Amino acid sequence: MTRLTVLQLDDAVPLDRFGPWLRDAGARVTVVDVPGSHRAGRGVPGVDALGHGLVVLGGRMSAHDTEAHPWLTALAALLADCVEVDLPVLGICLGHQILAEALGGQVRVADPGGGEVGPVALRWAEAAASDPVLAGAVAAGQRVAESHHDVVSHLPAGAIALASSAAYPHQAFRVGSALGVQFHPEAGPALVGRWEELSGHDPTPVVVALAAVDAEVSAVGRAVAEGFVRVCTPAPH
Repeated sequence: MTRLTVLQLDDAVPLDRFGPWLRDAGARVTVVDVPGSHRAGRGVPGVDALGHGLVVLGGRMSAHDTEAHPWLTALAALLADCVEVDLPVLGICLGHQILAEALGGQVRVADPGGGEVGPVALRWAEAAASDPVLAGAVAAGQRVAESHHDVVSHLPAGAIALASSAAYPHQAFRVGSALGVQFHPEAGPALVGRWEELSGHDPTPVVVALAAVDAEVSAVGRAVAEGFVRVCTPAPH
C-alpha cells in the first residue's frame, strides 16, 4: 500500500476532505502534528520516515515566523532533502510557500494586494495538463478554494509555473518531485468559513460563495489527491 505522511502545521488547518480522498485512492495516511512533536522533543521527521510521499498543510503563521516556530527551519530543510532524493511532495498554501523558499524562491508576507479568500478561478498553464499530479485537476475545472494573505513573490530557479489567478501569478509550481499549490484542494466550505471566523470576519459570504461552486471545487480537489497518490504509488516488482 502507498504510505503517505501528512505534516499538520496548525490545529486549525487539518487534512479535512483530503483524508478520505487519499484513502479512497489507496493510500495509508499518517498525520504528524508538527508543533506538538516539537514540544515533545521529536521535531520534524526525517526523509526516511516519510514513506512514499509527503503532504505539507497550511497554517496561520507565516513562512518567516521562525522565531515563534523554530521547526519551520527544519521543515524547509526537509523539503529540500525530499527534492534531492526525488520523494514526491505536495505543499499546500503555507506548505507551498515554505517549499518555494526552501528551493530558493521568495515569499511576501501580508501582500498589499490583500490576498484571496473564497472561490477563485485559476488559469492553468499549458504544462499543467501534462503534470503528473495536476492533469486530472485541469480536466476537472478551474475554480478552487483560497484563503491566504502571504504569497510566493518569486519562484525558485528552474521551477515550472503551472497556474495563476487574476490577482497572483504563482498559484502552482513544480520543481522536480515537489509540487506547491497556493490554493486549498483539501478544504470544504465549512473549514474556509472557520478560518474567516478565526480572523474575526463573518464567514457567511465565503461559505455561501464556496457552497455554490463546490461541485467543481471538490472535483478539482479530489483530482489533486488522486493524482498525488498515483505519483507516490511504488511500481510493482
